[in-house]
Amino acid sequence: MEPVFGFVTPTVAIVLLVIALVIFGPGKLPELGKALGRGINEFKNASEDKKEDPKAEPKLENKSDETKP
Repeated sequence: MEPVFGFVTPTVAIVLLVIALVIFGPGKLPELGKALGRGINEFKNASEDKKEDPKAEPKLENKSDETKP
């Protein structure tokens, strides 16, 4: 059987998903997926910005509205 994504075969992926479902429960998994997606998206945007202009100052987003109670 050939690996599909590096060393993760479809069987291993299914086992990992079942373990995650048992640990986090069905209610928490969508939140974890959204957070993971946002993190990947921010990483891609940051790496693309770095490719476009490597000498430019890093962009800092003001997220003070999210931290207020």
